[in-house]
Amino acid sequence: MRFKPKPFREPVSFRCLYCPDCCRGRHIYLTLNDIERISGAGHDPQDFVTFSVEGDKIRFVLAVREWDLGCVFHDPETGKCRVHYANPIICRIYPFMVSRKPLGVDGEMPFEYMGQRLWLYYDESCPGINAEEPETTITPEEIAELGLRFEREFERTDMAGFAELLDTMMGEAFSEEK
Repeated sequence: MRFKPKPFREPVSFRCLYCPDCCRGRHIYLTLNDIERISGAGHDPQDFVTFSVEGDKIRFVLAVREWDLGCVFHDPETGKCRVHYANPIICRIYPFMVSRKPLGVDGEMPFEYMGQRLWLYYDESCPGINAEEPETTITPEEIAELGLRFEREFERTDMAGFAELLDTMMGEAFSEEK
């Protein structure tokens, strides 16, 4: 199922129903902080980081299983994420979306947050939006903050930083073995 954007301007109740839609067939970008957090939870970057070349930039992307294009951390039996406690920031944003420009959806309006003009949306097809017995209520401010954080971290994510992160991780592993 593809993202069906609906303008997001007021708090929305949410409960993850563990459907597989958000964890399959999507390009999940990673920041260096995401990679460090997931690695710190005991996962080797070789097992979850892949690369995407976009123009003159190399982007880091969460690996997927070949047989169903599901995220390597998605448990197909339970629908749950095995690294939910350390999941990538983009996963924390979904089923919401932050954009710097309007998408052309009826009813959209800019959302001003921390001096930034943003357009916020949620995925109308997500069954967890306005679900019965919600786990939480998500506010536009929370999503705007996560979106801006992702943008900052994503722009600082590059091959040099990745190499430095791996060197640091290998140095820590080496000192632990002594």
